[in-house]
Amino acid sequence: MLVLWGIVALFLTVGPVGEGWAEDPLGVRPLLTIAPKDLHRILPPDSHILIDPRSIEQFLDALDTSPPDWGLVYGHGHHNPERDERLFRLNRERDAKRAGNPVLTQLITFVWFGELSRYDAEAGGFHVALGPEFTPTRWGVVRFKYEYFEGDLVAKTSAPLRDELELRLARGEPVDIIVAMTGRLIPEESLLYDFSHDQEGLGVIMPVVKLERIDYLLRPHKSDPFH
Repeated sequence: MLVLWGIVALFLTVGPVGEGWAEDPLGVRPLLTIAPKDLHRILPPDSHILIDPRSIEQFLDALDTSPPDWGLVYGHGHHNPERDERLFRLNRERDAKRAGNPVLTQLITFVWFGELSRYDAEAGGFHVALGPEFTPTRWGVVRFKYEYFEGDLVAKTSAPLRDELELRLARGEPVDIIVAMTGRLIPEESLLYDFSHDQEGLGVIMPVVKLERIDYLLRPHKSDPFH
C-alpha cells in the first residue's frame, strides 16, 4: 500500500505550471506526460538513469565490484544469532572498500511508484502518495532509499489536465504516476545490505540518496492521447 509522505502546509503562493519553479520546494513539481524512456530529455546530461535491472547492475558493479555471498552471510536456520554480526561486518567492509570511488559522487536517477490523491488549491496541485519500487537483479533485490526532506509532495498541472484528473478521482479511479528522483549517494551510508523480511534468505541492497530533484510522470491512461 502506498504511503503519503510529508503532508504539511505550504507557506507560499505557487503560480501556473512552468512559472516560478526556482522558488518551489523540492517536492512541488509539474506533472509531465512523457514516457520514462524520455527522461534523459529533461534531466541533467550527467545523470545516470537507473530504472531497469541492467543499468542498476552496471551501477553496482562499478561501485562494489561483485555481489556478496548471500548464502554464506545468511547461514542456516531461521534463527541465527550470528547472522546480524555477519551482516554488520559485510556492510562495514564494503563501506571501507568503496571509499573514494568516483561512482559515489555520480548524479543518479531512480524511480518509485506514485499515486495522486486530492487536489489542494492552496498547494496548487495534487498531493502524491509514494511507495518504493523493488527491482530484482543478479545482486539481489534493489530498493532505492532517499534521505528525508521536509515538505509536501505535490504534482502541479494545467487547468484542463487538472479537471480530467479530478473527474477520474471522483469516479474512484486510481491515478498512477512515476516519481523519478535524482540525487547523489550519501557517502557515509551509500549502500545498505540487508535481508528481505518477506522471503527468507533473499538479499536486499538499498542505495541511500540525497535528493536534488524530483520529477512526476503521468502513467498512460486508456483515454490519454499519449503513450
